[in-house]
Amino acid sequence: MKKRLKRLQRQVSRKYEANREGCQFNKTNNIIKLEKAIKLVYRKLNNIRTNHIHQATNMIIKLRPYRVVMEDLNISGMLKNKHLSKAIQEQGFYEFIRQMQYKCKFNGIEFVQVDKFYPSSKTCSCCGNVKKDLKLKDRMYVCDICGLEMDRDKNASINLGSYKIFEEV
Repeated sequence: MKKRLKRLQRQVSRKYEANREGCQFNKTNNIIKLEKAIKLVYRKLNNIRTNHIHQATNMIIKLRPYRVVMEDLNISGMLKNKHLSKAIQEQGFYEFIRQMQYKCKFNGIEFVQVDKFYPSSKTCSCCGNVKKDLKLKDRMYVCDICGLEMDRDKNASINLGSYKIFEEV
């Protein structure tokens, strides 16, 4: 779909340049048809994304967890990375969180949103040690105290799962 969108946009751009008269552009019927096709592709892409979000949230809710814990991500900070910004904008993080909240409320499931500064990736899920110098390129978490060796994302998910327990104590 993205390739088709790119191709259509190139075609429109070429037609605009070909029909240029001084500083003005003449909008021909072919340009109008192509712009209509571009709108259709954008609508299809948007429908695919929203459908995927609905299916993912519905699949999580169908598992009937007693609690859903999600991290409050710093999306504006992530958008500053020029290599990731377009992909992040297309994901619809806010819409995913919004749908999880209302579906959890509708089904009587507790929804917890963890603060973005909670060190879920840097905390050992076994002993609770916080590793200060963990970088993003380190994909494996190795605890200096207990020697636990685990994938960084799995360790973070275990920590997020037990988040509320430690906060209440």
